[in-house]
Amino acid sequence: MTALRQRMLEELQRHNYSKETIRLYLFAVKDFARHFKRRPDALTQEHMREFQLYLLNERKLTAQTVAGRITALRFFFVKVLRRPYQELDLVYPKLPDRLPTVLSEDEVAKLIESASNAYHRVILTTLYATGMRRTELSRLKVEDIDSQRMVIHVRQGKGGKDRDVTLSPRLLEILRDYWKWRKPQVYLFPSLQRKRRELPITDRAIYHAVRAAARRAGIKKKITPHVLRHSWATHLLERGTDLKTIQMLLGHVDLEATTIYLHLSQRHLQAMSNPVDALSIPGLGEKPRLRRPKGE
Repeated sequence: MTALRQRMLEELQRHNYSKETIRLYLFAVKDFARHFKRRPDALTQEHMREFQLYLLNERKLTAQTVAGRITALRFFFVKVLRRPYQELDLVYPKLPDRLPTVLSEDEVAKLIESASNAYHRVILTTLYATGMRRTELSRLKVEDIDSQRMVIHVRQGKGGKDRDVTLSPRLLEILRDYWKWRKPQVYLFPSLQRKRRELPITDRAIYHAVRAAARRAGIKKKITPHVLRHSWATHLLERGTDLKTIQMLLGHVDLEATTIYLHLSQRHLQAMSNPVDALSIPGLGEKPRLRRPKGE
């Protein structure tokens, strides 16, 4: 590891960034330097501008991905190299305002049933039953399952915050059967690789397990582990759980982030009384009579 990379790593750790964020930030700077075949601290503002256009126009990366790269480069030049913030002319690309993908309860059941093996089936079930992010799930330890209080402790979630999520009786039964079978010692979901048995399963392995299950299930929607989180939150809302409770379970900092599920809940959409239904307009709804153009 170079001295510059080590310095950036230390700055990221000092600012209490998560392991996944650290990995992404280090990769962003490495990719930036590799593109120009020069040390990143030898590059300039114009290089950053050119790189941003390259990512958008040639690599065709999404606006969200490019925005993440820009954030990483800002951190590198401001926090690591101590360059003045005002000199960085990096514009964040406008992110499309899209609703997240949500599965129906039947689709979730089909997805879980289509997992390639029993281990992945338990992982997918736990993702859906808790609404956890895949990184949070990968770091779960056996001791985090609290069957006395019927909660699961999520340690150092997004933003470095701890929280508890509900442990349903059915999930507890599934996890008990799983523990008797696999007998995990430290991490609830350890790596399947022999050399990594004492380490947790990777985020990437969880991602591929979900994607493979979606293909086997024949689900055409773009499915990622986060879709199970969105689906769980939406289904909770449809079953009558209040937004404040869902916010707490998801670990959202503010309620505004949770209100998106109001746009996804069928119960709330269908309960709405559309004012068009109350309009009284003579002739509205009748089949129009076609008139022939003059001269025919």
